[in-house]
Amino acid sequence: MSFTASARPIAGTLRHEVDVNGRHVIITDEPESLGGSDTAPAPHELLAAMVASCVSTMVTLYAQRHGWQIEGIRADVEYDAETTPRRLAIDLHLPSSFTSEQIERLRRVAESCPVRRAFEAGFVFEEQLSLEPGGTARAAAA
Repeated sequence: MSFTASARPIAGTLRHEVDVNGRHVIITDEPESLGGSDTAPAPHELLAAMVASCVSTMVTLYAQRHGWQIEGIRADVEYDAETTPRRLAIDLHLPSSFTSEQIERLRRVAESCPVRRAFEAGFVFEEQLSLEPGGTARAAAA
C-alpha cells in the first residue's frame, strides 16, 4: 500500500499546504524564531502527532471491538530531535478499571501501531528533481 503527500508554499510564506492522498489537507508552518508565523505545527512536530494518533487509534479500535469502555485512553508522545538515534517516548494512559490482562493486550496493540513499525523498519530515500515549465527562480539581492 502506498500513500502520497504534496506540499506547496502558501503565498511566499513558510506556511505550506500539504495534500495527503488527494483527500485531505494539512497546514504546516514554522515558529516565528525561524521566520514563520507559528499558526500550525512545524513539519518535524508532526512526527510526535503521527505516533500519538496511531497508538491512540489502534488501542481505541481494539477496545471498541471488544466492548471495553474507552473513556480515559490517551497517548502522549515526546519526540527528541536532538538525540541519535532519535527518541520517541510513548506514555499510554489507560483507565484504572482495566484488568492486568486488558492492559497487557493493549500494550501489545500499541506496539503494533503501523507508524511505529515503519520507524522501526527504517527507510530508503529515493530522490528526484523535476523542473516545472513556467516556474521562476529569483536570486536574492546581495
